[in-house]
Amino acid sequence: MKVSKLASLVIVAGACLGMLAGCGGGGSTSNSSAKDKKEIVFWNPFTGADSENIKKMINDYNDTNPNYKVKNVAMKEVDMYKKIPTVVSSGKNIPDLNIVHAERIQQYKDNDMLTTYDDVLGDYPEVKAENYVEAAWSMGELDGKRYGLPLDIHSWGTYYNKALVKKYCPTALDDEIVTFDEIIEAGKKAKADNISAIGETWVKPNFLSVLKQKGGQLSENGIDPTLDTAASKDSINEWRDLYEMGITNKDGEDATQIFVSGKSIFLPEGIWAQNTINEAEFEWGFTNSPQLSDDLSKAVNWSSSHQFVMFNNEDRSDAKTKGIMDFIEWLRTNSLEWAKAGQNPASLDILNNEEYKKMPQSLYMNDPKERDTLTIFDYKYNGYVSEYLETNGFDTIFGKKSVKDFTAGMQKEVKEKIAKDKTNK
Repeated sequence: MKVSKLASLVIVAGACLGMLAGCGGGGSTSNSSAKDKKEIVFWNPFTGADSENIKKMINDYNDTNPNYKVKNVAMKEVDMYKKIPTVVSSGKNIPDLNIVHAERIQQYKDNDMLTTYDDVLGDYPEVKAENYVEAAWSMGELDGKRYGLPLDIHSWGTYYNKALVKKYCPTALDDEIVTFDEIIEAGKKAKADNISAIGETWVKPNFLSVLKQKGGQLSENGIDPTLDTAASKDSINEWRDLYEMGITNKDGEDATQIFVSGKSIFLPEGIWAQNTINEAEFEWGFTNSPQLSDDLSKAVNWSSSHQFVMFNNEDRSDAKTKGIMDFIEWLRTNSLEWAKAGQNPASLDILNNEEYKKMPQSLYMNDPKERDTLTIFDYKYNGYVSEYLETNGFDTIFGKKSVKDFTAGMQKEVKEKIAKDKTNK
């Protein structure tokens, strides 16, 4: 099993202390008994509305009476990601199984924190590429080894008010794509009625999806950022221009609540936001993210994937690893409950379910051409880009920061953080 030198030393020390405590009749659990415990400790960041769905899935699985039952340990995303390096380095209280976002797998792998699935996949022939959405499956393989197995592919798109579309842009969605030109045209008509065309929402997926459509990329070589470019400037300007035309929400206004109250035609949001959108007292629909062109082959829908990973853990026996795979294989054909949370399961088995195929987010899965639009930005330092966008994106869109300063600052900050990142040494 591959662990860092520091982790190895800590694990050995911890094991020795555990043995001493055991000899003295103390209450500590030895490594041997921990390995033999018929339980899979499963850490995940599902603490929102989807927490009930994941609990039900786990309970349903445990009701099948498996050799190893799953223990759900949910915690806030930011807390979980802070805790992971600490427990892995210490060698203590490491979860048997963990959900992480796909974009983080590369750094965990480069820090020698992950165990591969390669030794056990041969016993589970249906857990293979052909049975999963390609964009999600591919994120779990690095340097020819399988470090992650996908639970889902969660994507960004556009909710729309059906009555307002009919009134201001009746043909815009005939092709299931709304373009920026169509948004502007509708916005000019709706402005007189005090209706906004679109909400200025989460900057990261809005910016990144346009960036790729414009031919931009986060890095040319996978390490050094290429963020202070014409494509970057043009991408943030697409959203800034909408604001300056006066056809979006204003700074400080809640775009989602404006939409739910019936005062906005379009709302870019994630497929997971359906519980909130359902508060609206009007008929709504869901379609692709705003695009530059109505050509589906050129469309980009920002996506991410929750992936099952195993952090290096000396207490995870081969039998428990098999128990983990039993759970993942069960989920492959029992993922409707996750779809009910507004998610798109990564397993293509879901396409056999008629209830799922009527769900709004199934737009992205029912049509192979739509699946090809789902894009996970796999830049190793995606997190640094995200941090900058979260801090500076809205200020730029709402005119508090110049576009020139925005892109130059992003290039500088990301480059500086990479220089300090030990995985780049």
